[in-house]
Amino acid sequence: MPQRDKDIYASAPLRHLLAEEAAALLPDLQRCAGTHALLISALSHDRPPILPLLGNWVRLRLVGHRFHGDARACADEALPFIDDAFGLVLLRHAVEVAPAPQELLQEACRVLAPGGVLVLTGLHPWSGWLPWLYWQGRDGVMPALKSPLTLERWVRAGELDVERMQRVGHVWPHSGTDARGVHAFGGGYVLIARKRRRAVTPTRLKPKLVSATVNVNLAPGARRSASS
Repeated sequence: MPQRDKDIYASAPLRHLLAEEAAALLPDLQRCAGTHALLISALSHDRPPILPLLGNWVRLRLVGHRFHGDARACADEALPFIDDAFGLVLLRHAVEVAPAPQELLQEACRVLAPGGVLVLTGLHPWSGWLPWLYWQGRDGVMPALKSPLTLERWVRAGELDVERMQRVGHVWPHSGTDARGVHAFGGGYVLIARKRRRAVTPTRLKPKLVSATVNVNLAPGARRSASS
C-alpha cells in the first residue's frame, strides 16, 4: 500500500511536478533583470533558480500563518518590504497554502517594481490530481486550490498584464523520470505577469519673464551699437 507523506510537497509526485514547472519557467526567468528578487514558497528548503541578470534573492517559506526564512512576519499582515522593491517575485505554491491568498497576491504586486515579473505556480484545481491530494491531506491541511481564472483576475487588479498561463506536468500524479512539460490537462500551472510601467506625464514649462536692463539714453529705433 502506498504511503502518505506528511509534507505533500516532499512527496515524489510533487517533486517531479515541481521540476517540470521549473523547466517550463526557466526560459522566461532567464530574461528577468534587477538587483533583488523575492521567493515565497510552500516548500521546505526551497532554492531559487540561478539567473544571470538577477543579483540577490530574499527567500521566505510560508508555514501556517507565518513567514520564515530571510525575514519573519505574520502571513496575514503586509510583507515587510517597501513598494517596488523586487524585479522578480516568484510565488511557488504559496497561494494555495496562504491563509489570505488574495491579500498575499496583492502584497506581491505591491512590492514588485514597475516592469518587473510576477510568477505563480500551483496545483490545478481541475485535474486528475485531486483524488491523490485528498488522500494525502486527509489527516493534515489540504491545500486550498484556486482557479487560474481567479488568479488572473486578482493579478490584473494589481495593474499587471498576464503574459502566459499554461498547465504543466502529468495528468495524474507521477513519480517517474520522464517529463511532460506543458500539457493541456497537466496537474500544475504556471502564470507569468508583468507589472505595468507608470506613465510619465510630460510637464508643460511655464515661460518665465526675464527683466532686462533698459538704456534710457537710446532714442526710439536707435541701435545699441551706435551708442557705444
